[in-house]
Amino acid sequence: MVILYIHGMGGGSDSRIPRLLGEWFASRVAAHGQVKVVCRTYDFDPDVALAQIEKWVEELSPSLIIGESLGSCNALRISRKDIPCLFVSPALNAPLYLGYLAFLALVPGVTPMLDGIYRPRPGDRQKLHFTFRTMRKYRKVRKDIFADRKKLFSMSAYAFFGEHDHYRRTGIVSIRSWTHLFGQETYTLYNGTHFMEEEFVYSLLIPKILLTLRAH
Repeated sequence: MVILYIHGMGGGSDSRIPRLLGEWFASRVAAHGQVKVVCRTYDFDPDVALAQIEKWVEELSPSLIIGESLGSCNALRISRKDIPCLFVSPALNAPLYLGYLAFLALVPGVTPMLDGIYRPRPGDRQKLHFTFRTMRKYRKVRKDIFADRKKLFSMSAYAFFGEHDHYRRTGIVSIRSWTHLFGQETYTLYNGTHFMEEEFVYSLLIPKILLTLRAH
């Protein structure tokens, strides 16, 4: 059984939450069977990322997809009715910010400044390069997600939002946008931040993963 974890912006194969999940399942094979958590580093260009993730879904045939932050948008773009999805701090409005602020990358010095501000941690992490061409593509990402609400409503989807998520103040993470797509009874608000703390990974995310896997 495979769980495909789609990391957020600047994340990668060594991101914290999928590592915790992988370790937890590896230590409990007797109780839950062989559950493998796969998290791979994909390109910041959303067109390249979509092609990469679609190939991984075909290769791995995951039983569950988990999308985190901006990675939730990629999870929704490849969503299928037969694969349930869970979401951690889904940043459904991040593509709006990236897409409509793309013109700033045309100003000399802005791209290297943004690349420096949002430099990922060392390791196998997504390389971020804020060019006009790449940022502008995110407008289509948001459009694709919201284009077919009927398709999304037919999905098995559930999200977790941090009560103290600073991205909710800017609207990048929006419970309202989520419920517009999936309804009111499809999320949990927990007493944490955008970057789900370890205690909530164990107390909230893992129980929901187990429940979802059993149901499907």
